Amino acid sequence: QVQLVESGGGLVQAGGSLRLSCAASGSIFSINAMGWYRQAPGKQRELVAAITSGGSTNYADSVKGRFTISRDNAKNTVYLQMNSLKPEDTAVYYCHGGVVVTAISYDYWGQGTQVTVSS
Repeated sequence: QVQLVESGGGLVQAGGSLRLSCAASGSIFSINAMGWYRQAPGKQRELVAAITSGGSTNYADSVKGRFTISRDNAKNTVYLQMNSLKPEDTAVYYCHGGVVVTAISYDYWGQGTQVTVSS
C-alpha cells in the first residue's frame, strides 16, 4: 500500500508565496518521476511541474520563473515552491508519483490540496 500525502496549501494574496510538500509512504522500492498537477474549477487537470529521480525538471510555461520543484529522495518527498502567485494559480494541486513496487511502476496520486490566491 502506497500513499502520497500533500500539505502546504492555503489562502494567500497575489504576489505571495506558498510551499507545497508531498510525502510518499508505504511499500516503496523506488520512485521515478514525481510531479505536481492542478485543476481549476471547470478546467482539465494540467501539469504544473515534474522532476525525475535524477533531478531533471520541466515546467508549464505559465509557471516558469515563479515555481520551483525539488525532491528529497531519501525522504520520498517532493516540494513545490510557489512565488509571485497570481489569482489564476488558484486550483486544487495534486501530487503524482511513479512508484516502483517490487519490479513494476504504478501511478499514485495525492488527495489534493487547495491553493487560493486572492487579488
